[in-house]
Amino acid sequence: MPPSSPMEPSAHASLAVPGTDHGLGILRYGHWGRPVLVFPSEAGHAQDFANNGMLDGIAGLVEDGRTSIFCIDTMDGWSWSAGEHPIEERARRHAVYHSWLEERAVPWIFEQLGGEAELITTGVSLGAYHAVQFAFRRADLAPLAIGLSGNYDVTTFSTWGDPGDETYFANPAAYVRNLHGEHLAWLRQRLSILLVCGQGPFEEQPTRSLSQTRAFADVLREKGIRYEFDLWGYDSAHDWPWWRLQLAHHLPRFV
Repeated sequence: MPPSSPMEPSAHASLAVPGTDHGLGILRYGHWGRPVLVFPSEAGHAQDFANNGMLDGIAGLVEDGRTSIFCIDTMDGWSWSAGEHPIEERARRHAVYHSWLEERAVPWIFEQLGGEAELITTGVSLGAYHAVQFAFRRADLAPLAIGLSGNYDVTTFSTWGDPGDETYFANPAAYVRNLHGEHLAWLRQRLSILLVCGQGPFEEQPTRSLSQTRAFADVLREKGIRYEFDLWGYDSAHDWPWWRLQLAHHLPRFV
Protein backbone atom coordinates (compact mmCIF):
# COMPACT_ATOMS: atom_id res chain seq x y z
CA MET A 1 0.00 0.00 0.00
CA PRO A 2 1.59 3.35 -0.98
CA PRO A 3 2.23 5.94 1.73
CA SER A 4 -0.56 8.41 2.22
CA SER A 5 -0.31 11.91 0.81
CA PRO A 6 0.97 14.55 3.25
CA MET A 7 -2.34 16.30 2.64
CA GLU A 8 -4.21 13.30 4.07
CA PRO A 9 -4.01 12.29 7.74
CA SER A 10 -1.59 9.46 8.44
CA ALA A 11 -3.32 8.76 11.77
CA HIS A 12 -6.30 10.05 13.74
CA ALA A 13 -8.06 9.51 17.06
CA SER A 14 -10.78 10.81 19.34
CA LEU A 15 -9.37 11.16 22.84
CA ALA A 16 -11.55 11.37 25.95
CA VAL A 17 -11.60 14.62 27.90
CA PRO A 18 -10.73 13.85 31.55
CA GLY A 19 -13.78 13.88 33.80
CA THR A 20 -16.29 14.13 30.96
CA ASP A 21 -18.10 11.91 28.47
CA HIS A 22 -16.72 13.89 25.53
CA GLY A 23 -13.82 13.32 23.19
CA LEU A 24 -11.69 15.67 21.13
CA GLY A 25 -10.17 14.87 17.77
CA ILE A 26 -6.51 14.75 16.79
CA LEU A 27 -5.06 14.26 13.30
CA ARG A 28 -1.52 13.50 12.25
CA TYR A 29 -0.01 14.51 8.91
CA GLY A 30 3.31 12.99 7.90
CA HIS A 31 5.38 10.13 9.25
CA TRP A 32 8.72 11.55 10.38
CA GLY A 33 10.39 14.66 11.68
CA ARG A 34 10.00 17.12 14.53
CA PRO A 35 6.42 17.18 15.86
CA VAL A 36 4.40 20.36 15.58
CA LEU A 37 1.27 20.65 17.73
CA VAL A 38 -1.26 22.87 15.95
CA PHE A 39 -4.09 24.75 17.66
CA PRO A 40 -6.88 26.00 15.36
CA SER A 41 -8.54 29.39 15.45
CA GLU A 42 -11.35 30.17 17.89
CA ALA A 43 -13.72 27.22 18.47
CA GLY A 44 -12.04 25.41 15.61
CA HIS A 45 -11.40 21.77 14.75
CA ALA A 46 -8.46 19.56 13.89
CA GLN A 47 -9.29 19.54 10.18
CA ASP A 48 -9.26 23.34 9.88
CA PHE A 49 -5.49 23.45 9.34
CA ALA A 50 -5.70 21.38 6.16
CA ASN A 51 -9.05 22.75 5.02
CA ASN A 52 -7.72 26.31 5.07
CA GLY A 53 -4.60 25.53 3.07
CA MET A 54 -2.06 25.70 5.89
CA LEU A 55 -0.56 22.35 4.90
CA ASP A 56 -0.03 23.57 1.36
CA GLY A 57 2.62 26.02 2.48
CA ILE A 58 4.65 23.42 4.38
CA ALA A 59 3.94 20.32 2.28
CA GLY A 60 7.60 20.04 1.30
CA LEU A 61 8.67 19.83 4.93
CA VAL A 62 6.17 17.03 5.54
CA GLU A 63 7.10 15.16 2.35
CA ASP A 64 10.81 15.38 3.17
CA GLY A 65 10.26 13.93 6.64
CA ARG A 66 11.37 17.06 8.42
CA THR A 67 8.16 17.45 10.43
CA SER A 68 4.99 15.69 11.52
CA ILE A 69 1.96 17.89 12.05
CA PHE A 70 -0.51 17.10 14.84
CA CYS A 71 -3.75 19.09 14.64
CA ILE A 72 -6.29 19.10 17.46
CA ASP A 73 -9.80 20.25 18.31
CA THR A 74 -10.47 23.06 20.76
CA MET A 75 -12.92 23.45 23.62
CA ASP A 76 -13.24 27.21 23.13
CA GLY A 77 -16.98 27.07 22.64
CA TRP A 78 -17.25 25.65 26.17
CA SER A 79 -14.54 27.83 27.71
CA TRP A 80 -13.20 31.17 26.46
CA SER A 81 -15.94 31.69 23.89
CA ALA A 82 -18.78 30.86 26.30
CA GLY A 83 -19.77 34.46 26.92
CA GLU A 84 -22.69 33.55 29.18
CA HIS A 85 -20.19 32.55 31.89
CA PRO A 86 -17.96 34.84 33.98
CA ILE A 87 -14.27 34.85 33.16
CA GLU A 88 -13.22 32.75 36.16
CA GLU A 89 -15.57 29.95 35.13
CA ARG A 90 -14.23 30.12 31.60
CA ALA A 91 -10.70 29.85 32.97
CA ARG A 92 -11.69 26.79 35.02
CA ARG A 93 -13.05 25.18 31.88
CA HIS A 94 -9.87 26.03 30.02
CA ALA A 95 -7.99 24.11 32.73
CA VAL A 96 -9.96 21.00 31.70
CA TYR A 97 -8.69 21.47 28.15
CA HIS A 98 -5.14 21.81 29.42
CA SER A 99 -5.58 18.54 31.33
CA TRP A 100 -6.69 16.89 28.08
CA LEU A 101 -3.56 18.16 26.37
CA GLU A 102 -1.27 16.84 29.09
CA GLU A 103 -3.04 13.56 29.81
CA ARG A 104 -4.39 12.55 26.42
CA ALA A 105 -3.07 14.50 23.42
CA VAL A 106 0.65 14.65 24.21
CA PRO A 107 0.89 10.96 25.25
CA TRP A 108 -0.88 10.00 22.00
CA ILE A 109 1.62 12.08 20.03
CA PHE A 110 4.56 10.41 21.79
CA GLU A 111 3.01 7.00 21.16
CA GLN A 112 2.79 7.86 17.48
CA LEU A 113 6.41 8.98 17.46
CA GLY A 114 7.66 5.92 19.32
CA GLY A 115 9.01 8.02 22.18
CA GLU A 116 9.22 11.51 23.57
CA ALA A 117 10.38 14.41 21.41
CA GLU A 118 10.50 18.17 21.81
CA LEU A 119 7.31 19.74 20.47
CA ILE A 120 6.81 22.97 18.61
CA THR A 121 3.42 24.52 19.33
CA THR A 122 1.74 26.87 16.93
CA GLY A 123 -1.66 28.39 16.35
CA VAL A 124 -3.54 31.22 14.71
CA SER A 125 -5.69 33.87 16.42
CA LEU A 126 -6.99 32.31 19.66
CA GLY A 127 -4.92 29.26 18.76
CA ALA A 128 -1.81 31.42 19.10
CA TYR A 129 -2.79 32.05 22.72
CA HIS A 130 -3.16 28.29 23.29
CA ALA A 131 0.23 27.61 21.71
CA VAL A 132 2.02 30.17 23.87
CA GLN A 133 0.14 29.27 27.05
CA PHE A 134 0.93 25.57 26.68
CA ALA A 135 4.61 26.30 26.05
CA PHE A 136 4.85 28.44 29.19
CA ARG A 137 3.06 25.82 31.27
CA ARG A 138 5.01 22.90 29.80
CA ALA A 139 8.28 24.20 28.43
CA ASP A 140 9.73 20.81 29.33
CA LEU A 141 7.57 19.37 26.53
CA ALA A 142 7.35 22.33 24.15
CA PRO A 143 10.38 24.67 24.20
CA LEU A 144 9.25 26.64 21.15
CA ALA A 145 5.92 28.35 20.46
CA ILE A 146 4.96 30.16 17.25
CA GLY A 147 1.98 32.49 17.71
CA LEU A 148 0.34 33.94 14.59
CA SER A 149 -1.94 36.95 15.17
CA GLY A 150 -2.53 36.15 18.83
CA ASN A 151 -4.00 37.97 21.80
CA TYR A 152 -2.25 36.88 24.98
CA ASP A 153 -4.40 38.70 27.55
CA VAL A 154 -7.46 36.60 28.39
CA THR A 155 -9.07 39.46 30.30
CA THR A 156 -9.76 41.07 26.92
CA PHE A 157 -11.86 38.01 25.98
CA SER A 158 -14.49 38.83 28.59
CA THR A 159 -16.54 41.83 29.63
CA TRP A 160 -17.83 40.60 32.98
CA GLY A 161 -16.93 38.64 36.08
CA ASP A 162 -14.09 39.01 38.55
CA PRO A 163 -10.85 37.30 37.57
CA GLY A 164 -9.32 35.03 40.21
CA ASP A 165 -6.46 32.57 40.45
CA GLU A 166 -7.70 30.40 37.58
CA THR A 167 -7.78 33.41 35.28
CA TYR A 168 -4.40 34.66 36.45
CA PHE A 169 -2.60 31.39 35.77
CA ALA A 170 -4.29 31.07 32.38
CA ASN A 171 -3.20 34.58 31.39
CA PRO A 172 0.37 34.91 30.06
CA ALA A 173 0.04 38.68 29.87
CA ALA A 174 -0.37 38.69 33.67
CA TYR A 175 1.71 35.91 35.20
CA VAL A 176 4.75 36.24 32.93
CA ARG A 177 5.26 39.76 34.33
CA ASN A 178 5.68 38.25 37.79
CA LEU A 179 7.99 35.34 36.95
CA HIS A 180 11.17 35.35 39.02
CA GLY A 181 13.84 33.22 40.61
CA GLU A 182 14.87 29.75 39.48
CA HIS A 183 11.81 29.16 37.33
CA LEU A 184 12.38 32.34 35.35
CA ALA A 185 16.06 31.42 34.96
CA TRP A 186 15.05 28.01 33.63
CA LEU A 187 12.55 29.50 31.18
CA ARG A 188 15.21 31.93 29.93
CA GLN A 189 17.41 28.95 29.16
CA ARG A 190 14.70 26.62 27.87
CA LEU A 191 11.93 28.55 26.12
CA SER A 192 11.72 30.53 22.87
CA ILE A 193 8.65 32.42 21.64
CA LEU A 194 8.07 33.62 18.09
CA LEU A 195 5.29 36.19 17.76
CA VAL A 196 4.03 37.11 14.29
CA CYS A 197 1.35 39.64 13.46
CA GLY A 198 0.26 41.78 10.55
CA GLN A 199 -0.95 45.37 10.56
CA GLY A 200 -3.81 44.90 8.09
CA PRO A 201 -7.55 44.23 8.31
CA PHE A 202 -8.87 42.78 11.57
CA GLU A 203 -5.47 42.57 13.23
CA GLU A 204 -6.53 45.25 15.70
CA GLN A 205 -10.32 45.46 15.55
CA PRO A 206 -12.03 43.43 16.79
CA THR A 207 -9.24 40.98 17.70
CA ARG A 208 -6.74 43.31 19.42
CA SER A 209 -4.06 40.98 18.10
CA LEU A 210 -1.69 43.72 17.00
CA SER A 211 -1.68 45.74 20.21
CA GLN A 212 -1.66 42.65 22.44
CA THR A 213 1.18 41.04 20.48
CA ARG A 214 3.20 44.24 20.83
CA ALA A 215 2.43 44.36 24.55
CA PHE A 216 3.35 40.72 25.13
CA ALA A 217 6.60 41.13 23.20
CA ASP A 218 7.44 43.96 25.61
CA VAL A 219 6.77 41.64 28.58
CA LEU A 220 9.05 38.97 27.15
CA ARG A 221 11.79 41.54 26.56
CA GLU A 222 11.48 42.88 30.11
CA LYS A 223 11.72 39.36 31.58
CA GLY A 224 14.67 38.37 29.42
CA ILE A 225 12.85 35.45 27.77
CA ARG A 226 14.04 34.59 24.27
CA TYR A 227 11.60 35.88 21.68
CA GLU A 228 11.24 37.24 18.18
CA PHE A 229 8.56 39.66 17.05
CA ASP A 230 7.98 39.58 13.30
CA LEU A 231 5.71 42.45 12.27
CA TRP A 232 4.20 42.14 8.79
CA GLY A 233 2.82 44.98 6.70
CA TYR A 234 -0.46 46.84 6.36
CA ASP A 235 -1.70 44.38 3.74
CA SER A 236 -1.23 41.42 6.11
CA ALA A 237 -4.70 40.56 7.38
CA HIS A 238 -6.06 38.43 10.22
CA ASP A 239 -6.83 35.59 7.84
CA TRP A 240 -5.70 32.17 6.65
CA PRO A 241 -3.84 33.18 3.46
CA TRP A 242 -1.48 35.35 5.51
CA TRP A 243 -1.04 32.77 8.25
CA ARG A 244 -0.13 30.21 5.58
CA LEU A 245 2.59 32.52 4.27
CA GLN A 246 3.86 33.32 7.76
CA LEU A 247 4.15 29.70 8.87
CA ALA A 248 5.79 28.68 5.58
CA HIS A 249 8.28 31.51 6.08
CA HIS A 250 9.30 30.60 9.63
CA LEU A 251 8.84 26.86 10.20
CA PRO A 252 11.76 25.68 7.98
CA ARG A 253 14.19 27.25 10.45
CA PHE A 254 13.10 24.93 13.23
CA VAL A 255 12.61 21.50 11.65
